[in-house]
Amino acid sequence: MLQRCLDLLAPALEGPEPVVVDCTLGLGGHSEALLERFPGIRLVALDRDKEALRLSGERLAPYGERANLVHAVYDELPEVLHRLGIARVQGVLFDLGVSSMQLDEADRGFAYAQDAPLDMRMDQTSGVSAAEVLNTYPPGELVRILRAYGEEKQAKRIVSAIVREREREPFSTSARLVELIRDALPQAAKRTGGNPAKRTFQALRIEVNGELAVLERAIPAAVKALDVGGRIAVLSYHSLEDRLVKQVFAAGAATTAPPGLPVVPERYQPRLKLLTRGAELPTEEEIAENRRAAPARLRGAQRIREDVE
Repeated sequence: MLQRCLDLLAPALEGPEPVVVDCTLGLGGHSEALLERFPGIRLVALDRDKEALRLSGERLAPYGERANLVHAVYDELPEVLHRLGIARVQGVLFDLGVSSMQLDEADRGFAYAQDAPLDMRMDQTSGVSAAEVLNTYPPGELVRILRAYGEEKQAKRIVSAIVREREREPFSTSARLVELIRDALPQAAKRTGGNPAKRTFQALRIEVNGELAVLERAIPAAVKALDVGGRIAVLSYHSLEDRLVKQVFAAGAATTAPPGLPVVPERYQPRLKLLTRGAELPTEEEIAENRRAAPARLRGAQRIREDVE
């Protein structure tokens, strides 16, 4: 859905020296496409993964000072812009979730299809690993995480098995966890929804990286950073992310006036205009080309009014 993201942002990037923020740099594919299509932009790109910054830095080196790569989590956007002396931006792009690089590097522990250390940290220099979560969290907290972040209906059954196993030997690798989940689930639960470990791995990844809490702060901060006329595009990959984005955009596009006013004062007018009808889905061709695009959901919005205190 890269081209659709570029098309959504394009009308905001036609002015003099526009600034665009790629909040999820990864290997730099989206950033490179932005720099290539819009020769006048200045790019600010964020990532918490130092290896991603190194690799994308090599990829974007030909663009010189037009590309500013920053080691930061995307809810730190206001601080990053302040340090760079940027008051407002004209475009913001989020491509949420785990990057292809992180999935493909076995030793990161994100993928349930190959054995690896249970890490799952996007920034391997800080925070607790997935193994630490599995080995130290109370059973009730593990159940909550699997239900809330993985939407796992069999959370209690899986956690009971985890607690029994961790007392025998602490968890350290992904293959052991995948095998435990397969053994713990009833046959009916294993017949649908792909790999039965998928939801547990998603839940652990979100917990380890604080993804939903970060996103809950990041989307409003990004909207606030937009200049009037500026645009934001967000690609999410599961319902929890998409729901947060939808709520922020819907609130910004709604009037806050008390009911019954004959004329709505300026301070109650919407701040955003929605650019997508609901969430846009990838085409069959895009899914055929990249299976990881299948769950993608795209939402866009435009800043149409300043905040009025």
